[in-house]
Amino acid sequence: MTLSRRMFLNLGAGAALLPSIVGVAQAQAYPSRPVRIVVGFPPGGSNDLHGRLIAQYLSERLGQQFFVENRAGAGSSLATEMVSRSAPDGYTLLLSSSSDAWNATLYSNLKYDFLRDILPVASLSDGMGVLVVHPSFAPQSVAEVLTAAKAKPGSITVASAGVGSAPHLYWELFRTLTGVDMLHVPYRGGGPAITDLVAGQVQTYFSTMPAAIEFIRAGKLRAVAVTGATRWDGLPDIPAVAETVPGYEATTWWGVSAPRGTPDDIVQKLNAEINAGLAGNANLKQKLADVGSTPFVKTPAEFAKFTAEYTDKWGKVIRTANIKAE
Repeated sequence: MTLSRRMFLNLGAGAALLPSIVGVAQAQAYPSRPVRIVVGFPPGGSNDLHGRLIAQYLSERLGQQFFVENRAGAGSSLATEMVSRSAPDGYTLLLSSSSDAWNATLYSNLKYDFLRDILPVASLSDGMGVLVVHPSFAPQSVAEVLTAAKAKPGSITVASAGVGSAPHLYWELFRTLTGVDMLHVPYRGGGPAITDLVAGQVQTYFSTMPAAIEFIRAGKLRAVAVTGATRWDGLPDIPAVAETVPGYEATTWWGVSAPRGTPDDIVQKLNAEINAGLAGNANLKQKLADVGSTPFVKTPAEFAKFTAEYTDKWGKVIRTANIKAE
């Protein structure tokens, strides 16, 4: 049979459309089976909470089960390594966070490259920390803390949740910008640090907001300043550190990422669905607000740019302070 020129061109045009048709069909069909979201920390913490919130929302939104798999260890790097080696098919996702960006510098022996091997899909939320003190601690402001610390270098204690933790890095940025000398007391986790602060065993702590907010509300700790660039609506009378220390900003963030190579149609679908929830799902927004988080909406490209810039910023802080993961 001889094909006419018109028929030949039509067949060629149809063939050229096949990849895009397949991609659309793939995105429409996704997800056709359960999707796991790997969280690199134990159940109960802020990372686990964010993972479960978005898993529940996506399950309801897309009609397929999204479930959390906790794979704790090495500051979340074990989970990130596992995801980096998983099939890039959209069925293994990572609850990525600030820890992943910090780990890029904290650890010298990672078996993956976070910026190269992990694909940012959708940002979820960000949150600031808060400088809290025991109620018996005399200084009432950041300026007074600095004055007291400079009067007696090394005499004021500052707790952290461990070397390389968010409270530690929040403190190191403060120290880098002010040159102040305080005694760092690292704990094995935020729980023990808060417990000793409430008991008066240590004096100050750059806490994450979820860990401290209930103690602040109960009057067991006093908030001195928040670590965001501006004040937080949840504590409107508490100033930002930046009001006294220009350029200071320390926040944590959470997002959903995937193995590099995950089809763009799936990435775009997840991004659109998550962004819709952050913009319009009152329940999701309220649960994030309850723990001091703010919805953080970005396209995949914007999220990738933010992640790279954040990794670079904190890499400089970590190298300047010569911090090594324990």
